[in-house]
Amino acid sequence: MAKQKSPEGNFVKKETMLIVALIALVIGFLGGVFYSALQSGPTGSVQTTSAPPQPQQQQASGLTREQASDILRLEQEVATNPTNVDAWTQLGHVYFDTNNPAKAIRAYEKSLELRPDDPNVLTDLGVMYRRNGQPDKALATFDRAITVDPRHEQSRFNKGIVLRYDMNDREGAVKVWEELLAINPNALAPNGLPVSEAIKSL
Repeated sequence: MAKQKSPEGNFVKKETMLIVALIALVIGFLGGVFYSALQSGPTGSVQTTSAPPQPQQQQASGLTREQASDILRLEQEVATNPTNVDAWTQLGHVYFDTNNPAKAIRAYEKSLELRPDDPNVLTDLGVMYRRNGQPDKALATFDRAITVDPRHEQSRFNKGIVLRYDMNDREGAVKVWEELLAINPNALAPNGLPVSEAIKSL
């Protein structure tokens, strides 16, 4: 009598084979998808990281990964804590270093709204105004830095640069640099040239 169950046993075996075949088909399909994803690599359309899209776009525009990360972090910080003066200043510095004067100006101006009398930030802002094609504002900002700190050397040197090369005012540049030498006879330009030599060249 036990042998009469063999047709049912054969049916179970066929069903099992169908399931095994289906599983094999699914595994093969998934394996193919996985292989094609690997083959696409970093230049393919498959994204293998969860990095935010903004830094990737900025890297494409010439920023380093660190700079892009700093910008994203600082932008998020000032959005969350708009009274964080140090974050605004650091954001301005990153935009300064990456040659984005318009955004650097915005960040420095926000910083100065919170801490108005920082001669270093004022000087950096002046440089960004000049780079942004606003020499008049650059001069006014350097003058403000000098008013805050009459012995601030960098603002005086930069003021002379703007007078000489943007305003074509050689006499004004010489006067400003002579005032700088009165503060520090050994003052140097950023390229290491003594300011006294820069005056002689004029």
